[in-house]
Amino acid sequence: MKIKFKYIVSVTLAFALLAGCSKSVLEETPPNILSGPTILKNYNGFEAALNGLYNLARYARWQSEKLENALNGVDNMCSNSKRSDIFWNWTTSNSPSDVDLLQTWQWLYEMINASNTIIFYADKDVDWRGGADTPENNKLRVVAEARAIRGWAYRRLAYSWGDVPLTLTYQQSIKTDWERTPVAEVRRAAISDYKFAQQYIPTEASLQGRMTKGACQTLLAEMYLTVGKPDSALYWCDQVISNTAYKLTTARYGVKASDPLGSPFGDMFKEGNQNREQGNKEALWVFQFELFNSIDEQGHQLSRAEVGSYNSISVKGTDGKSVSPIQYTIERGGRGKAYFGPTKWWVDSYELKKDDRAQNYILRTSFRIQTQAENNIGYTGTGSLPADKIPVGFKVGDTIWCKWTQDITAARFKVNDWPYSRKAEGTSTSDVQADFAWTDQIYIRLAETYLLRAEAKFKLNNLQGAADDINVIRNRSKATPITSAQVTMDYILDERSRELFIEEERRMTLLRTHSWYTRTQLYNKFGGERIVQRDTLFPVPQDVIDANLTKPFPQNPGF
Repeated sequence: MKIKFKYIVSVTLAFALLAGCSKSVLEETPPNILSGPTILKNYNGFEAALNGLYNLARYARWQSEKLENALNGVDNMCSNSKRSDIFWNWTTSNSPSDVDLLQTWQWLYEMINASNTIIFYADKDVDWRGGADTPENNKLRVVAEARAIRGWAYRRLAYSWGDVPLTLTYQQSIKTDWERTPVAEVRRAAISDYKFAQQYIPTEASLQGRMTKGACQTLLAEMYLTVGKPDSALYWCDQVISNTAYKLTTARYGVKASDPLGSPFGDMFKEGNQNREQGNKEALWVFQFELFNSIDEQGHQLSRAEVGSYNSISVKGTDGKSVSPIQYTIERGGRGKAYFGPTKWWVDSYELKKDDRAQNYILRTSFRIQTQAENNIGYTGTGSLPADKIPVGFKVGDTIWCKWTQDITAARFKVNDWPYSRKAEGTSTSDVQADFAWTDQIYIRLAETYLLRAEAKFKLNNLQGAADDINVIRNRSKATPITSAQVTMDYILDERSRELFIEEERRMTLLRTHSWYTRTQLYNKFGGERIVQRDTLFPVPQDVIDANLTKPFPQNPGF
């Protein structure tokens, strides 16, 4: 990887809406804030501000609370520990006092206020000269990117909390009389932001790690499906799919192209292959992470949260003694902690012996006992990594299999030999036990656009067209094609799960399709059995309610 945009500057442009957390904080100027007038005077200042805004956006993969309340507690992902109370316990744990929910609320409004600040100052006296474009186009693109991120933040707020405060203007003072805007109006605002933004965001991102036009149009199509307008969703999907710059990955490429065990699908997620500049023309938006001295000291937490605790897999030798043979290595993705893992249903949903998406290259179902030399491939730290331990009766080259014959449940969790997606793998090459990973993370790619188009066609009763789009995805991975008679909303959700696991924010998808409650109850055996209808929306953080000093701020039903 190379040095990326976030190192230019990372700024927070405005304090978060209702982010005071307490009355005392609301009474003073928040610290460490660079105000708009300080930097938003010229093109370079606005570029720096956009870097700060995108830096906030990548927190979606950076911080564990943003990960968990988007990916965990759904049909295809459950807790594998009792680390986060909500997603295995629900009941009283899903409460207005939950700190992770408060931090997520604050983060989303921080992005909204940063976006509003950029938009507001863009209309002031600004020297827009710079870069390779005209001053007028520079301004339009900067405002477009800010509006796209604002729409993206409101997207998640509306899915997670329903009616939320809507503010489309720069807040120059602290408000204490916010009102909850109806969710339909919030979504109309997001659509308006996306529609404006897609006009001026370029086909190729203005800087690596930023949104492409295709990503913005895909988000717009998704929002039109959310509000029940599949014809509009179809139109915007067509705009993306017909753009010749965006192509599905159907051939081997990049850093692992010669690996005989790989596949076009699997290649996309290997370090050095994720970005469009690296040959991945399917990627539409990729979050950037970089281990660069101490500047980006904390990478993303997806790796440690989802990669299995494979070093604790216990194998009994022929002498009856148990050994944990598998050691941490670079190739295995470093230290995983398995805070959450795929449900048994998800693993079983694949044609395991046929579908490229279910092969060990990208879905970890086994380990090979390796020598010390093999374990040290790619390692740049001091000393050497140890060889795998060999149980009596085993030898180098033998396979240690993961097991998923039983579900993860309240009575059976912290399962070390559980399968996991290798899309999340990553570590420091000099520290295989690093807490974080610095591999870039694909957030939106063209396959999702195809599946959204299939959904739109299904809603428009074009079942053959829906099957055709699904089969484009399935054929790429050698999965058995389906017929039009097999197309249902549940099947589309199943296929999204197989194709987009840990890329899509699954909770948002299920809430959008009004299927979170039923599918989570059906397939998630460690938490799904405890959810009730009120859990469909998260509770508004109590600190937000308390900070609204001069007007009542209603709580979601049931809390």
